[in-house]
Amino acid sequence: MSSNLCISCHSRPKYVDGSRTHNFCSKTCARNGQQGQTSSASLGNCHVCHVRPKYSDGTKTHNYCSRTCARTAPQGTIASTASPMTATSQAPCLIEITTSHPKFSEIVGQFNTSWRQAGTPPPVKAIYKVIGTRASMARYDAYRAAVEARGNFTSIGRSAGNECRRWHGTNRGCHLGEKGHVNFCSSAACSLCCILQTSYKLQAFGKKTGWGRFGSGIYASSTSSKLVYTPFTLTPSHKIARSNDYSRNLAQSPWKAVILNKVVVGRGYKMKQDNSSLTAAPNGYDSVLGEIGGSLNKDEVIIYNEDAIRPSWLVMYAP
Repeated sequence: MSSNLCISCHSRPKYVDGSRTHNFCSKTCARNGQQGQTSSASLGNCHVCHVRPKYSDGTKTHNYCSRTCARTAPQGTIASTASPMTATSQAPCLIEITTSHPKFSEIVGQFNTSWRQAGTPPPVKAIYKVIGTRASMARYDAYRAAVEARGNFTSIGRSAGNECRRWHGTNRGCHLGEKGHVNFCSSAACSLCCILQTSYKLQAFGKKTGWGRFGSGIYASSTSSKLVYTPFTLTPSHKIARSNDYSRNLAQSPWKAVILNKVVVGRGYKMKQDNSSLTAAPNGYDSVLGEIGGSLNKDEVIIYNEDAIRPSWLVMYAP
């Protein structure tokens, strides 16, 4: 089950010593996780993007790195650096993180360990933090709180709402993510920019394939090279290809893009056989967990509520 994955690499199962389930899969991941927490705390990172250091005006250290992040913070926590009269909000937007930042190596680690194709994973070239609008993040937080209230996941050592990080690939119709390209395009054909600006929309389901193994939902996976789509003419039961292939460039580019999302998995219903008629998780469940075996050769999580997922990181790599 997805909730049993290591909280550092997010790809291998948590270690069980016979009487206790630990948060990490190994001593290596435990050390990395602790170092990442220590580094983040010592840097005093922004409360919104968690990437850049907090802004200091010489006399006071504020909770945010910039006015952009301050304006996207939940209501009631806006820092004094934010002045609604000085400029309009820039969210949604992207913030590039440096290769020396702990988050960079953490996300590269998740990308590499969850790349389950033969050979060496492709090199990650750039990583951006996705800053959503205040309203969008408030809806996500409210949904997560509601799922947590029903499932009480924190009481058994999981994250609130059984929140996990999962990959999703889609079409990129512009050069977003390449060096010097951080502004979203306005093309309706560029699914990447649409998702990063407004998050996922159920109405976009099936736009590429016209079919979903587990019905009309939003699909993501713990596997960065997940098999989910192929352009060939096959019957629904044979529609398989890499998530890497699902991340397609509509414009010529040396890089490809994949999104790492926050997903409220909640209570997941395990399935190994197709059910393309689903429009919601079974009663008493919050999501569907497509498990390896039967008609599926790589894992996936399917959610049927738009507020159960938000793009969190944009990862650019060289295929």
